[in-house]
Amino acid sequence: MAPLPLFHLTLLPLIIYKIALSSAAVDPTQGFTPLPLDNSNFVVQKPYDVPVNKRYSFINGVHKLWVYSTDKPHTPTSNTEPRTEIRISGYDYTSGVWQFEGYGYVPSGTTGVCIMQVFGGSSSATSLQLRIYDGSLTSYRSPVLARNIYDRWFRVNVIHDVGASNVKVYIDGELKYDGADHGPDTHYFKFGVYTQNDPSNYMESRWKDIKIFKK
Repeated sequence: MAPLPLFHLTLLPLIIYKIALSSAAVDPTQGFTPLPLDNSNFVVQKPYDVPVNKRYSFINGVHKLWVYSTDKPHTPTSNTEPRTEIRISGYDYTSGVWQFEGYGYVPSGTTGVCIMQVFGGSSSATSLQLRIYDGSLTSYRSPVLARNIYDRWFRVNVIHDVGASNVKVYIDGELKYDGADHGPDTHYFKFGVYTQNDPSNYMESRWKDIKIFKK
């Protein structure tokens, strides 16, 4: 076999570096214990004046949630924006290290919407919001965590260390965010669609393989 040309040899370090980057994904659930989940843990919050099946479906293991920017809030007395979300019930927490895992999907055109949140905080109603703006996944309005997120399944892992006041976000096994939460409170996880600023008229997200872990 002929030896590699010199210019190929000079490219080897770059090739090895790129291979290392592509294999940088980790399993964020290592060291955590999975907790049991069933339908009783999934509480659907939707516009109060429409039935659940007009904003939510669960078919072949996929939760599909959608809302319109003109919809009502989830209760007649709420002043919040329209939403169709699943609130994880039964695992509210005020301490410890907790993790949400799920596979999300956002169709093209959905924008200006929160698709997952860690509820609770002393300085804000939430300690994390994952939002979609024009195909980018962001933490609140910024920073951008992942681009070109439309029309594909992506793995979401959110770790909340209450004692350390820290939140980490992994997308497809890669750490994309590591920052402070918004203070002590009773916390829980939510996913779906919750209208934010500059929304599209129609907003949708799909979720599957939802898991909750604790360390």
